[in-house]
Amino acid sequence: MTVNPKIFKDYDIRGTYPDQINGEVMTGVAYAIVRKFHPKTVAIVRDMRLSGKEIRDAFVNVFISLGIHVFDVGLAGTEMQYFVAGTKDYDVVLMISASHNPPEYNGLKVVKKGPIAVTSDSGLYEIRDLISQGPLPQSPTKGVLTSVDYLTEWRKKVLSLVDIPTLKDLNIVVDAGNGMAGKLVPFAFDGLPFKLTTMYMDLDGRFPNHVPNPLIETNTADLKKKILEIGADVGITFDGDADRMFLIDDKGRMVSGTITTALLARYFLTKSPGELILYNAICGRIVPQIIEKYGGKSKRVRVGHSYIKTYMRETSAIFAGEHSGHYYYREFFAAESGVLSALLVLSLLSTETKKLSELVDELDIYPASGEINFTVSDIPAVAEKIKTGFPDAKSVDEVDGISVWYKNYWFNVRASKTEPLLRLNVEADTEEILEAKTNELIAKIESLGGKRKE
Repeated sequence: MTVNPKIFKDYDIRGTYPDQINGEVMTGVAYAIVRKFHPKTVAIVRDMRLSGKEIRDAFVNVFISLGIHVFDVGLAGTEMQYFVAGTKDYDVVLMISASHNPPEYNGLKVVKKGPIAVTSDSGLYEIRDLISQGPLPQSPTKGVLTSVDYLTEWRKKVLSLVDIPTLKDLNIVVDAGNGMAGKLVPFAFDGLPFKLTTMYMDLDGRFPNHVPNPLIETNTADLKKKILEIGADVGITFDGDADRMFLIDDKGRMVSGTITTALLARYFLTKSPGELILYNAICGRIVPQIIEKYGGKSKRVRVGHSYIKTYMRETSAIFAGEHSGHYYYREFFAAESGVLSALLVLSLLSTETKKLSELVDELDIYPASGEINFTVSDIPAVAEKIKTGFPDAKSVDEVDGISVWYKNYWFNVRASKTEPLLRLNVEADTEEILEAKTNELIAKIESLGGKRKE
């Protein structure tokens, strides 16, 4: 069997169906998982993608033939994978998903009990290399396939982390983008006092309305229109597997991951002063400033869920935020939950006299470029030239990629972990400085061979 090695990423397996990922390829992956981890029990979760059942069936067939008991969790978001791995005794928990990617993609996330993510460093590349060893001999005693439903237990856990009595009848619009939030949100929000308007909640892996990637502006156009049309307090949207949550304020403006991290940091520190909060290296300066203002401790860490979960376990941080919409909670197994993130924001808004737009305006004081991507043939060489190319900088650090700090602006360049791209983020004290420095940096990267990707 020929398997394209490029489908193995740092955090997951991901590629296009049926040429890169299909039942046959995942059959090989299943045998390799058994060779690597020797599980006796495996739980499988999948999202709404059309190829998901074929991939699930391939795993089930292999595992049962090898005497491994399989527990089919069914259709759910990635946070269910973390919940299952955090509360049950299965050796391995698989999530079949390609997150926010277009419908022709599918993929796989692997976690062990804990949940402990399996990454390129801890097993994914070994799985890739073990595929060539082919099938394993069948067991004389077959495994058993059991369907399990943990939605009620998951909901109880999520709601236990929210101050339910404080919730008010906020006017909310939720756009699930035909992704897994369409199943999770109605189930979790049932009986809560919100006035809920929903959009594109049917599970449909064709994504007929828009791809569930809220970071592309056109994908939030309908949600923004609906918020303004009905005068909603907040709009909430998710990526395809619902582990990332994004806010649109009452004026129809996307709220950045930096501002959402600052809001949630303030929420936690108001309730638990002195706690440690993590934020990734791309979050803006307002995050550590808010953490300090509200009496917390902060630590800037690498981008990426596996790194952040490790840091959280090592430091017992109460919360961690990423610019990309991932928010992690100590009490949710040091893992992400898009639904919990939404509920915590709604809890915050329920106890506020100010509108979300007013809270955002108080925090959105540093103009930022957003992520600008470049295709680069030799990313390490370009990064090295950037590292040494600003001798007058206040400081340069390598927490993640290269961050260069000046008095009135800073920027970061880093290699993407999921695509062959160099990513640039710039933040400044004023719009004028931001525009000038962003243009300078774009020109510099292009002069080093980078080609901007629109």
